[in-house]
Amino acid sequence: MGYTLNFAVVWANLPKLLGGLLLGLELAAASLALGTLIGLAGGFLSVGASRPGRALAATYVAVVRNTPILVIVLMLYFALPDLGVQLAKGPSFIAALSLYSGAYLTEVFRAGLVAVPPGLVEAGKAIGLTRFGVALHVVGPVMLRNVLPALGSTFISLFKDTSIAAAIAVPELTFQARRINVESFRVVEAWTAASALYIATCFLIAAALRGLERRFPKF
Repeated sequence: MGYTLNFAVVWANLPKLLGGLLLGLELAAASLALGTLIGLAGGFLSVGASRPGRALAATYVAVVRNTPILVIVLMLYFALPDLGVQLAKGPSFIAALSLYSGAYLTEVFRAGLVAVPPGLVEAGKAIGLTRFGVALHVVGPVMLRNVLPALGSTFISLFKDTSIAAAIAVPELTFQARRINVESFRVVEAWTAASALYIATCFLIAAALRGLERRFPKF
């Protein structure tokens, strides 16, 4: 028996699909913001003079990058309550995705810090900047511009990874598509619509990021 396409159920549930898409973008943005803070701390520790700091950053990166993200999500949502830490679905997923992205961004920022020309650091010291001032006004801006493409790629990757939130019933796009599938048995239509929304959104994000990169030339 042939399968007849009928997208009526998709159009009827389009507001929920778009709401799930918006929630996914919010989850990705929040995770990128927190992951960036974690990555900056890890990046500076990685290139710092403190051997324990470098060891801590290396251990964090090794452990998180070799652990599947789904395991991290399930660990934080289901295991933490047994330890007395109770998080709602959304914050729990953001925490998991932030830890995951922070490990990758640690390496991104470490590479960005290493790539800062030593002459700029020396120039900052020569005009009387403190060590913190050099990091804030010289190293930071140069490093952030150089890693901007990697940050953009990380945001797109995090947005796609928000589909994993469906495993703990966070009502993002994948969850909504699966709900349509279960309720209507329109398998092809539900997942085609979800795929189209993911692809279109990722293209728009990539285009916006390329425009942003052109506005800030590399050093």
